[in-house]
Amino acid sequence: MENNRIAESELILNSRGAVYHLDVRPEELADTIITVGDPDRVEVVSKHFDKVEVTRQHREFVTHTGYIGKKRISVVSTGIGTDNIDIVLNELDALVNIDFNSRTIKPQLTALKVIRLGTSGSLQASVPVDSFVVSSHGLGLDNLLPWYQFENTAAEKDLLAAFSKQVIIREGSASPTLFSASEALANQFKDGYHAGITITCPGFYAPQGRALRGKLSHPDLLDQLTAFKDGEHFISNFEMETSGIYGMGRILGHDCLSISAIVANRVKKEFSKDGGAAVETLIQKSLGIIEKL
Repeated sequence: MENNRIAESELILNSRGAVYHLDVRPEELADTIITVGDPDRVEVVSKHFDKVEVTRQHREFVTHTGYIGKKRISVVSTGIGTDNIDIVLNELDALVNIDFNSRTIKPQLTALKVIRLGTSGSLQASVPVDSFVVSSHGLGLDNLLPWYQFENTAAEKDLLAAFSKQVIIREGSASPTLFSASEALANQFKDGYHAGITITCPGFYAPQGRALRGKLSHPDLLDQLTAFKDGEHFISNFEMETSGIYGMGRILGHDCLSISAIVANRVKKEFSKDGGAAVETLIQKSLGIIEKL
């Protein structure tokens, strides 16, 4: 049994027995979780709860757990980027699948429902500012998932191969990864939502084709992403977390979905006149569905 024990240096618990970065104890987390990037957005979601029973904050990680009717939901802020997703998804998983007393993996594992409600930039003229996108796939140009062992489906491998033929990534820049959304969750978010592949970038400026003073190593990236087509699949938008959520969900056995309010359209060079209102509408619309999951 001792050989299966997870050491204190690997799973860090604080003085109140909470997982280190999130500062959350197992009983403080619901099985249905909404993730948001912005810590201030946690309260924007939880204000719609009928009751909030837990509020925790450590660094950029804010957690509120409460109820809409009889549905228990947690809202967790991740901060920006897949490096933070690595922390959040591992610690959410630890909270339900590791016994903190014995520091061993539980014999019966729990699959969480993790739904990201975020913001994103559109890569298609047909996906306008202030619309909502469900990510059918998360395609990562970051470097998180190559550090893990994972299995892709045959369909995912084929789609990634098509991407690699059409979108030229310089050697040494990225090793693209691709994971599909939870089909069961995605099927609940159809009416009023666009759907497409979401690119996850390791930065906001050059990795998303923005040139200020630093010159771009991939000046044609946006045009190639917009032009990509493989059967019914196309790239609808890009942001900085989705592929990490989908990949970690696959590795750890959780059902994940990412939904974005479009605040910028890079093709039309438009930016939302009220991104906050778009996010509020997305939250209200999506909570009505999440409550029934």
